[in-house]
Amino acid sequence: MVDGYDLVIVGGGAAGCVLAARLSEDPSTRVLLLEAGPDYVELPPALRDSSGPHTATHDWGFSSEPGQVGRAIALPRGKVIGGSSTTNAAFALRGSPYDYDAWAARGNPGWGWDDVLPWFVAVENDLDFGHEPYHGGHGPIPVRRYTGGERSDIASAGQAAIASTGVPVIVDHNAPGAVGVGPLPVNEVAGERLGAASTYLVAARARPNLTVRGEAPVDRVILDRGRATGVRLADGENVFGERVIVSAGTYCTPPILLRSGLGPADELRALGIEPVLDLPGVGRGLADHPAVSVDVAYAGAGRPTRPFQLVATVHSARADEHREPPDLQLIVGGPFDNTGAATGATFFVGGALLKPRSRGRVWLRSPDPLAAPHVDLGYFSHPADLPRMVEAARRARRVARAKPLGPLSAGMVSAPDEDGDAAVERFVRAHLWTYHHPVGTCAMGPGPEAGAVVDPAGRVHGVDDLWVVDASIMPDVPSANTHVPTLMLAERIAALLRGDRPRDLRQRPARSVGRFSPRE
Repeated sequence: MVDGYDLVIVGGGAAGCVLAARLSEDPSTRVLLLEAGPDYVELPPALRDSSGPHTATHDWGFSSEPGQVGRAIALPRGKVIGGSSTTNAAFALRGSPYDYDAWAARGNPGWGWDDVLPWFVAVENDLDFGHEPYHGGHGPIPVRRYTGGERSDIASAGQAAIASTGVPVIVDHNAPGAVGVGPLPVNEVAGERLGAASTYLVAARARPNLTVRGEAPVDRVILDRGRATGVRLADGENVFGERVIVSAGTYCTPPILLRSGLGPADELRALGIEPVLDLPGVGRGLADHPAVSVDVAYAGAGRPTRPFQLVATVHSARADEHREPPDLQLIVGGPFDNTGAATGATFFVGGALLKPRSRGRVWLRSPDPLAAPHVDLGYFSHPADLPRMVEAARRARRVARAKPLGPLSAGMVSAPDEDGDAAVERFVRAHLWTYHHPVGTCAMGPGPEAGAVVDPAGRVHGVDDLWVVDASIMPDVPSANTHVPTLMLAERIAALLRGDRPRDLRQRPARSVGRFSPRE
């Protein structure tokens, strides 16, 4: 048994690394960071290489329920220090001001665009636009774009191809309100991905008040009379602390809460878990970006290059560009070697739905802390989503066939072969993939009666000294890749935890169904 910590953080992903770094700045605060995967003081070369997602190793091995798509979809997530920020493709996008104003409008004061912008600034060291007032030049995460001679032929031709379809060219996707096509902001330098473990955590590791433990999966939070007092590891070890923050991610945080007796009471009883507090929103509200791609045989020179350099955001035909964030994203990526494949090198044009209305959920398969949870992505459960994915697929095909990409194309490898809605729908269902941006399974909001799990400061409704701080508390998915928004979220809540706890963020508790009555 280990005790003596002021703060126990469960999960060493993007949010956990930020919290550990920021909250250990106070030398009197003893911080323990627990990570289910291995802890590398220095990441292996394969995990530093930013050429693409690295999920063959250090992965949780999750897959989705078939759902309305009709087939299981692999759900790669990084099981390693830094979490998916150690294995992702290093996209460094913020999203639209409309995204965050909508969070605030849902009863989350302090999360509007004007509130969160300072924390986006705090995250970044923008090597291109750090002088702008809406950018940072001194944060832990370096952000740059490939331009000029560094730019690949795919990125240059892809930008021209997307622009030829009527999309405006922009230079900075992270400028407030920017919508169009232009260089992709990335958190990589000299081909090395610089995620949360390589930046925030590296800077904090030498502090004597910070302990990092790898290979330490957590079973549950220990609760005593309405208060979190520590956690139990999967091997049965108890670790105690004055405060507990669960930052295990959108798929792994709900199972920890559920095994702790926090969640839908009837579902917990059905699994033989005694309900402690009825929080119906735990595991509900899952939102993710579905995506599909058109693959093209590459006819270019094939020099080594970074495959992800270009991105575009657009409004679908169903969106209001004057009042809503862009709801579609286009990516042109590659070339990829595909050694041994009959097609040889390829590139792709991808289309993603950034503002899905469909919602899924995460729930326990069993009380076993090492069992993978059930994950229903919920794709196409809302009727507005499939038509917009069809539009995204059509846009991707149109870009792939556009004249500027012609010299680099040796023919389509995978694309809708007919234009009718039914044919494109079949293509979408057959080729759909997750864009790896799940959020919302412990959403923040004013009270649990509306499905919220935490209040706008990340405190779990009805439990003292317990927080959730990761992408699971986002009340909706931003119109961007979620790494940088997660860093922003963790920075902001770390500031609250350091002492800024405004009373107006405290909300009424959930109703008790078990051993204790929640305290105000």
